[in-house]
Amino acid sequence: MSQLSSSVKTEAEHLDQMPVMQHLIVLRQYLFKIVGVTIFLFFCLLPFRNYTYQLLSEPLRLQLPSTSTMIATDVTATFMAPFKLNLFVAFMLAMPFIIYQLWSFVRPALYEKERHLAIPLLVGSIALFYLGIAFAYFITLPAILHFFISVSPESVAPMTDINSYLSFCLKLFLVFGLTFEIPIVTLILILIGVVSTQSLVEKRRFIIVGCFFLAMFVTPPDALSMIMLAIPMWLLFEMGLFLGKILEKRQALSQ
Repeated sequence: MSQLSSSVKTEAEHLDQMPVMQHLIVLRQYLFKIVGVTIFLFFCLLPFRNYTYQLLSEPLRLQLPSTSTMIATDVTATFMAPFKLNLFVAFMLAMPFIIYQLWSFVRPALYEKERHLAIPLLVGSIALFYLGIAFAYFITLPAILHFFISVSPESVAPMTDINSYLSFCLKLFLVFGLTFEIPIVTLILILIGVVSTQSLVEKRRFIIVGCFFLAMFVTPPDALSMIMLAIPMWLLFEMGLFLGKILEKRQALSQ
């Protein structure tokens, strides 16, 4: 045990002695790995780019009338839209590797107790990010598309540009993916002592209002989109608060 603690101490002292330029060189090595894996996945997925876009556009195509279809208003759109989506999918698939590389970079600066807490937080953040994207694709996106198409005038045939639809979907996925990180952010703020569960309970009403206020700006301009983002934000905050209370009790018992 003493040998393990001494090795950790030696590693931390070595990290402190490293100059800033050396840290940047090490970071660059990790970034090269991240870019390399992302590019590798991108080229592996490239033959399936049109099929991937078909999957993305399926919620819209199911809502469109039989006489309507998607359109391309730019000559290069039929190539660039699946290309951009392919890059996004490659980045999403590489996310566990990206998180692991960032963890490997900061791990030497953490104490043993912090490392044990960081691993569940990292795994949880990846799982919640994917869960947020799945929630957006399977639940939020079909509901929003159905709402917008159902309220369109009968004299107007909805025909969405493939680039516009792609931008709309990617924005929605990123918003929900980041929103589902709220429990992790809440736990981290509690762990580092920025906030306490008691202060969060006291400010709960303001936080709930803030969820609806933020959702109003990052979603399309309709009440349905705002509600479908604000309510999960509120519930995720409550989840983070509940886990924070458990963490505080464990810390109190360990002391």
